[in-house]
Amino acid sequence: MERVTLRIPKQQIEEVERMVDTGQFPNRSEAIRSAVREMINEQETEPAEKNRPWAKV
Repeated sequence: MERVTLRIPKQQIEEVERMVDTGQFPNRSEAIRSAVREMINEQETEPAEKNRPWAKV
């Protein structure tokens, strides 16, 4: 596995922490990996003209 450094707004990381605290994920890394997997799966199933990741929040 490779290490990636990224900046995430404080409010979003606090939401990730809540998911970890409630047991939805074992740690922040797994929560973020899950979000990336979901994004990749979404990209594969959506038509090309709807793939605008910069527009999704």
